[in-house]
Amino acid sequence: MSRHPEVLWAQRSDKLYLTVALPDAKDISVKNEPQGLFTFSAVGVQGESFSFSLQLYGNIVPEKCKTKVGLRNIICSIQKEEKAWWKRLLKSEEKPAPYIKVDWNKWCDEDDEESESDLASDDNDTAYAGQDDESSDDEGMLYLPDLEKARGN
Repeated sequence: MSRHPEVLWAQRSDKLYLTVALPDAKDISVKNEPQGLFTFSAVGVQGESFSFSLQLYGNIVPEKCKTKVGLRNIICSIQKEEKAWWKRLLKSEEKPAPYIKVDWNKWCDEDDEESESDLASDDNDTAYAGQDDESSDDEGMLYLPDLEKARGN
């Protein structure tokens, strides 16, 4: 019998991000079909089988989908066929399975999308682009006088 790993999801207008929380997984298989069928299977550390299939809300472009395997999880970047915000992850209007949850760390509202950097880059260097290397740690801090000197001690 197959078990279900925890799956976190977030979206942008052009992409969907699925993070499968499965540390040290082996024999990972990810399949994407144009009609929006996403299938995942893997073997866990102790040899247990994990798998699930999701019928996504809209169509996708399988050849532009990417999978990145890490030590703790598997991140799938899924390209949507049409650039649009989906009302929900799955085509079905029923409540999603309990192992599917929103990834609040990657979540972005439609209004915020333009100001956010693309998650697919995964470059931590971009977060520091344009910052001065010579700036001091307390730059922008409110000046507070030394209390000992102010009291006359």
